[in-house]
Amino acid sequence: MPRQPTPPSPSPRLRIGCAGWSIASAHRALFADGASMLARYATRFDTVEINSSFYRPHRRDTYARWADSVPADFRFSAKLPRTITHDQRLQQAGALLDRFLGEATGLGDKLGCLLVQLPPSLAFDARVAATFLAMLRRRWDGAAVCEPRHRSWFAPAAETLLARHRIGRVAADPAPDEAAALPAADATVRYWRWHGSPRVYYSDYDDAALRALAEAVHAMPAKREFWIVFDNTAHGHATPNAAALQERMHAGPARR
Repeated sequence: MPRQPTPPSPSPRLRIGCAGWSIASAHRALFADGASMLARYATRFDTVEINSSFYRPHRRDTYARWADSVPADFRFSAKLPRTITHDQRLQQAGALLDRFLGEATGLGDKLGCLLVQLPPSLAFDARVAATFLAMLRRRWDGAAVCEPRHRSWFAPAAETLLARHRIGRVAADPAPDEAAALPAADATVRYWRWHGSPRVYYSDYDDAALRALAEAVHAMPAKREFWIVFDNTAHGHATPNAAALQERMHAGPARR
């Protein structure tokens, strides 16, 4: 597959959104009207994480249709398929990666980031990781982040390898390791994934938790882009949590 062109470098900015663009009826007042659920979602947020690509492929024209339904400054983060990360465990996945990128790049310049989520059982293997990351970088020059879940990925050797390939390490909550609470490795993109705590995917975040997250973001040096994605979607908490953090962050550090 030909190497994908490097997307234009965006201006420094903060992106806040959700994993998926479903909107519960109880939260529809947070959004303006839209021709579709995604278009309505985009009246409030400027980013969304595509998680469905993890479970099944989408046609290239489906991605293109999604891109056409959102404003020009909206960006998608697309999760790599589980066939690559969980089934192949990053090995011999070139054809699968080609297929995925052939589809997802239908988003055009609205494909803002690739997400590589690893299974908890996948320990860091320098040879396997280096081979896969080099293969990814031969095909994609844009922003990319990795969410490892095995503690071995939080050692200096793994962080160095990610940084060498310009891959950011996701800051996750709940964090599988103390080091996982803050983003690391590539400094041009900082990416948080908040899954719900203590009950993953279900728990709501209270004001104290959102305040602490806002303080952590404000404390970081300005980089190219910050992404904050709420994945606690099972009971619909992601939408109001993202909206509350958006209001707090746009108000600035004084609201800490």
